[in-house]
Amino acid sequence: MTFTLENIKKTYENRRPQPIGTHRFFSVLVPVVERAGELNLLFEVRAKNMKSQPGEICFPGGHVEKGETPQQAALRETFEEIGIDRQKIELIGPGDILYGYANYTLFTYMGIIGERDLQAIQPAEDEVDEIFLLPLRAFAENPPEIHPENIFTEIDDNFPYEKVGISQDYPWRVGNWEIPIYDIDGRIIWGLTARITQSIVRTLTGEKR
Repeated sequence: MTFTLENIKKTYENRRPQPIGTHRFFSVLVPVVERAGELNLLFEVRAKNMKSQPGEICFPGGHVEKGETPQQAALRETFEEIGIDRQKIELIGPGDILYGYANYTLFTYMGIIGERDLQAIQPAEDEVDEIFLLPLRAFAENPPEIHPENIFTEIDDNFPYEKVGISQDYPWRVGNWEIPIYDIDGRIIWGLTARITQSIVRTLTGEKR
């Protein structure tokens, strides 16, 4: 095959970048509900029969499907999981993006759900066991426990060190990851959901990262 500058220009000038290798995209909505003059975050408890993270606390969301934007995915998943139509969600804007070490990216969106619209909630029985609210203030007043996690590289035994010109003690890249754990009113919120919540608190309070 012969490559030309014209071919390269036509291929790349309007091309949408794609991830190199296997990568997954997820998106969640962080629902904000005002009740009795206080702002709350809405959480759901994943059904105990789910294959992935059963019984854990999370925000509504899931996999970004082909042809949709992360924002569309967050709203679609919210409707599928708790039955709140996207027309009843006042989308505020995007939250922070979480880049996971396990080949995934998680987008977050902030949205307002009116208190009276909570009556329309119909959790999907095969996905959601429970819906509940927790005051946003409580997360600012009760910082999470922080537990560090170190991520190491494990190389296959058959890797051709000599062929690429390196030794077996080559300094592969490593990473680190914080695991926050909140305990609010007996609800244990940890992992990705806690990281998203912590990011929201830091953004609203101006806390340094």
